[in-house]
Amino acid sequence: MKYIETLREGERISGIYLCKYRQSAMTKNGKSYENVILQDKTGTIDAKIWDPTSQGIADFDMLDYIDVVGDVTSFQGALQVSIKRVRKAQEGEYREEDYLPVSERDVDEMYEELLTYVHKIENPYLKTLTDSYFVENQAFIKAFKFHSAAKSVHHGFVGGLLEHTLNVTKLCYFYVQQYPILNKDLLLCAALFHDVGKMRELSNFPENDYTDDGQLLGHIVIGMELVGASIRRIPNFPKKLASELKHCILAHHGELEYGSPKKPALAEAMALNFADNTDAKLETFKEALKSSNDSSEWLGYNRLFESNIRKTSI
Repeated sequence: MKYIETLREGERISGIYLCKYRQSAMTKNGKSYENVILQDKTGTIDAKIWDPTSQGIADFDMLDYIDVVGDVTSFQGALQVSIKRVRKAQEGEYREEDYLPVSERDVDEMYEELLTYVHKIENPYLKTLTDSYFVENQAFIKAFKFHSAAKSVHHGFVGGLLEHTLNVTKLCYFYVQQYPILNKDLLLCAALFHDVGKMRELSNFPENDYTDDGQLLGHIVIGMELVGASIRRIPNFPKKLASELKHCILAHHGELEYGSPKKPALAEAMALNFADNTDAKLETFKEALKSSNDSSEWLGYNRLFESNIRKTSI
């Protein structure tokens, strides 16, 4: 198999790719064909099945892994694949990691680092809560490691939720050391749980799209509900502490117009908002620079930053 980013016009490909998209269409002459988008961890490429009734074209659906034989051509300056033969691949013939965007960092190493901050929590109620997820719940840990933090914008890759949570937690621990007014245990716990609702807001890979609850509720409300339900299972969990933790989650986007049901009313909520915003913005900038193919020119207007952006000269 050749990765998509290495394909060149005139090549014949033979290998397994993820079918990111498939839709029937019709030429101007009334002949039916199939629009397909192939994906691997290096990117996507448009593809066409010009003769869908051909004997070599087997049944497959969108989000299937498919074994493709085809020719790389060029159309209006962009590469595309003319698929000659295709079949649905079977489990064991592929590794999902080869077809999905993945964190540049080792997922297991990141999780071990995250646990060092989990173990810094000393309050018995907050420790019971965090341990019940990040230490004891193997199903949660497996899903958390694999999940993204977004459909797009930032950390929209396998391991993205873990990477973002780790970065935010590390920033919050730095704030604790600089500003003694901050409650270490409350802030670290809030950082660990602030985006846990994204595990229900976004579907699993390879789809990685908004669920019904994601569209109707959003990850902030979902996360607050998950944490609230877990708190109710811990005997004698202090009511005021529970409200403070849930407030940090509800306020972590900082502003009502950015999706937070509440604006920060606690120093810990404000610190969490700053950490979350810092990591989201810098990761977005990093991804914009990466997609520029190392160009030193201005990259143009970026909607998130409301500014033209460019790479630093040195």
